[in-house]
Amino acid sequence: MTPADLLADSFGRVLESVEAVLDGASDEQLAHRPDPDANSIGWLVWHLTRVQDDHVADVAGQEQVWTGGGFEDRFGLPLSPGDIGYGHSSEEVGLVRASAGLLAEYYRATHARTLEYVATVTGNDLDRVVDERWDPPVTLGVRLVSVVNDCTQHVGQAAYLRGLVDRAG
Repeated sequence: MTPADLLADSFGRVLESVEAVLDGASDEQLAHRPDPDANSIGWLVWHLTRVQDDHVADVAGQEQVWTGGGFEDRFGLPLSPGDIGYGHSSEEVGLVRASAGLLAEYYRATHARTLEYVATVTGNDLDRVVDERWDPPVTLGVRLVSVVNDCTQHVGQAAYLRGLVDRAG
């Protein structure tokens, strides 16, 4: 198995989980917050997709799907184009609302772009420094593992919330 194969499989598992969480979800379910300061399913999926889109576009030297694919306009959120949700206040979390179809479409487009990029990644590429703002500097391998980790954590949270919402409904 090559690094590209390993990465493609990892991101493929995120796609499967995102699609399962969104399958049949109503707008009300996606916006439900079990506590006023909790994240919603919709916000979690939007955020994990924004993180993946932002971070992969950065290391690939490409424009984000969010802006280049027209999703920023289609979502119509009152947030800056570069906002990925990191550090959002409770009020900002509440602003992120979208249908399951739109969230899935954005994730699939981001996933496709991610797969295009990771198909080019070799073992030697993984040691390339992509972010010198940290000590130690962040390599491509560390950045991509971090993205997979962030996505799996957030989609797991979304799946948990979906279970709560389904049981309550």
